[in-house]
Amino acid sequence: MTVAPAGTSTRAVIVTVARKQFADHGFAATRLNDIADDVGIRRPSLLHHFPSKEALYREVVLESFADWVNLVEDATEGPREGWPQVERVMRAAFRFFEDHPDFVRLARREALDGGPILSHELSMFLRPLFDRGAEFLEREMDAGRLRRYDARQLLLTGYGAVLSYLSDAPLIAGLLDDDPMGADSLARRREHVLDVLRTAIAP
Repeated sequence: MTVAPAGTSTRAVIVTVARKQFADHGFAATRLNDIADDVGIRRPSLLHHFPSKEALYREVVLESFADWVNLVEDATEGPREGWPQVERVMRAAFRFFEDHPDFVRLARREALDGGPILSHELSMFLRPLFDRGAEFLEREMDAGRLRRYDARQLLLTGYGAVLSYLSDAPLIAGLLDDDPMGADSLARRREHVLDVLRTAIAP
């Protein structure tokens, strides 16, 4: 059973437990009874907060991606230019993904399994963020502060380089001589990805 910090609402505990369950098992294999047991409540009490598994899953996914959007908003606040801003956002992304392993697995499962909200709500939720990132890159390229590149492909490359390494860590462990999720390995990966992007677009 999950022990919640003092003052945490039952609804918030349900979402926290459900995030881990959905991340570990995927939508189809996750059972509301298991979530309720881990929270320490009965299924009817869980259904009082969320009327269905789909409703709970929607809350988990959108809340998780909202945390990601908030991080990007913080990283892009104020006037920023050129490579220093790209590096700032990339470092923030690495920190976020490293600190939120459930988010990484949830995002991967949502993409691979085609979860209930991926095709519509989630794409609408993330599209403005993606478009804004592409517009920033194109503006900086037009100003000569970044080298010319396909901005949208560059965003996909950066996103994939961060997320794939973390989500595939169990497989990568067999290719390296140390723990891919260890602090040294994460630092090496972070600096390598930044170096690749810097070489590609920094003037």
